[in-house]
Amino acid sequence: MSQNKQTVEIYLDGFRKNDHTQILSCLTDDIEWTVFGAFRLTGKQAYDAAIEGPGWTAPPKLGVVRMVEEGDVVMAELTGEVIQADGTVGRLSMAEVFRMRDGKICERRAWVIPLAENDFR
Repeated sequence: MSQNKQTVEIYLDGFRKNDHTQILSCLTDDIEWTVFGAFRLTGKQAYDAAIEGPGWTAPPKLGVVRMVEEGDVVMAELTGEVIQADGTVGRLSMAEVFRMRDGKICERRAWVIPLAENDFR
């Protein structure tokens, strides 16, 4: 596995454990994070503040469907489950683009789709 894919795996593992130190160790200081339709932020401090999703009560369960790499970009298709404040489980489908610099994530672009019924609705 390449260094870039290893970094993304370590990063995802940090999210699974809600380990801010592990997550932030995978990022450049000038990290840019966009969740389309939700927010855009820049810098580790802002990133750290946004790690827990709004209304989540526990770290997400994340599964990697596939991960591909080309040049300085790693793309991942993910599945997710989050326990929400009302106790229900939210299911997600995600597409993530990680732009890498010197083995760290310098940009993350995410498309997060809530699933209410099945894999496509």
